[in-house]
Amino acid sequence: MNKNDSTSSLIERLKDARVLTVGDIMLDRYVNGSVERISPEAPIPVLHIDHEKVMLGGSGNVSANIAALGGSGTIVSVLGDDGAGVEVVRLVRALGTIDFNPATISNRPTTIKTRFVASNQQMMRADIEDASAIDTDSEKEIITSAKTKIKDHGAMVLSDYGKGVLTDKVLQNIIKAANSAKVFVIADPKGRDFSRYQGVDVITPNKKELSEATSMAVDSDDEIVAAARSVIKSAGVKYVLATRSAAGMTLVGETGKPVHLKAESLDVFDVSGAGDTVVAVLALGMAAGGDIEQAARLANVAAGIVVSKTGTATATASELAHAIHSRDMGAAEAKVMSLEEIEIKAASWREAGLKVGFTNGCFDLLHPGHISLLGDAKSQCDRLIVGLNSDASIKRLKGKARPIQVEASRAQVLGGMAAVDGIVVFSEDTPVELIKAIKPDVLIKGADYKIDEVVGREIVEAYGGKIYLAEIKQGHSTTETVKKLKK
Repeated sequence: MNKNDSTSSLIERLKDARVLTVGDIMLDRYVNGSVERISPEAPIPVLHIDHEKVMLGGSGNVSANIAALGGSGTIVSVLGDDGAGVEVVRLVRALGTIDFNPATISNRPTTIKTRFVASNQQMMRADIEDASAIDTDSEKEIITSAKTKIKDHGAMVLSDYGKGVLTDKVLQNIIKAANSAKVFVIADPKGRDFSRYQGVDVITPNKKELSEATSMAVDSDDEIVAAARSVIKSAGVKYVLATRSAAGMTLVGETGKPVHLKAESLDVFDVSGAGDTVVAVLALGMAAGGDIEQAARLANVAAGIVVSKTGTATATASELAHAIHSRDMGAAEAKVMSLEEIEIKAASWREAGLKVGFTNGCFDLLHPGHISLLGDAKSQCDRLIVGLNSDASIKRLKGKARPIQVEASRAQVLGGMAAVDGIVVFSEDTPVELIKAIKPDVLIKGADYKIDEVVGREIVEAYGGKIYLAEIKQGHSTTETVKKLKK
């Protein structure tokens, strides 16, 4: 079995894995709107609020990632006796595969992080929290709950946001219990004293946290490795997986060569929650029977997916599989996706504030007319998806002598064009089902059509999308080219 087959098998096994997450849970609020003027009361922008959304943060986002990948598990944490706590419980239950019976503290607020966003840029963040250590009774409840549940899980994540749940006493007791049960333990650390996590299998600091904990430089590969080895020795952990933003990640163990993983994302829109995704995928990978390097590589790919989305985002097993498949193919072939993959991709583009366009055709023999159409189409959107007629559908539409090029060849040629961002092959006579699934912001056809002749026009206009007739370079036609070749 080669490495890619092994990775694909691991992704499939994630749905059978269970992860226990212990730590600080919170509510992430996003207040989205637009800024068009400065306040007359003070030199500050006025945010005209359009909509709000709430998501799970902290250990809740770790579990949201676990659920999105098909896994299951349990959260052990505390909440305040307030409306935000009720909302957190509702969001966890909506995940479907995560158990949660929080310890409730009446005089302690549920942590809320509210982000004010305009044009996909955060303007300000406002926090409600009590970061003091939880009381003794709550400590006992957390320890008892974690010890009781740990044997039913393949890995445990310690999600430490410094909000008071993971006290020294809690950490010592539950790490010891996990070690006795031979459950793999991952710590997403906080603070300068990493010795608090003694006994965990892997610790996942970012570059800044690693530097502050060791007082060492962390700018180069060698410096990262040296700092990581210092943590392994002083903190008593087996591995350090250092997350390095645009430089990717580095996995360092007690023995063996360090592994440097390049960043996987080309489009970075929001890094919020990326660390939660890393520990979630790492934990799921280990709980599913993967080895540490394999799980780290999977986590690196997942991090690349979530930073290309806005807000506290998650990655799915389908996105993971496609990203790995795409990475191992040429860029042109990587643009060819299944309908499910293109739906997910289109949704993530729109979530990032990008306008999605759609056009379709046979593209049998690519000629200047096609290039003109695709170039004009791309001018109307940020990401252009092309629906490509299958060989079977072309035979029905054009006759048994067509197509000249099989669909794989046509897709590869289209994928080599910079204007094209995604390709999906369809076998129906019309692209109506694709249009319903993708929901493009702009539906594009050649100017040789009239508006009322465009298939899918009613669907797109019904939800507020637009129709655009793209310019076509005259004097070029696949049918006429074929006729010339036959002479």
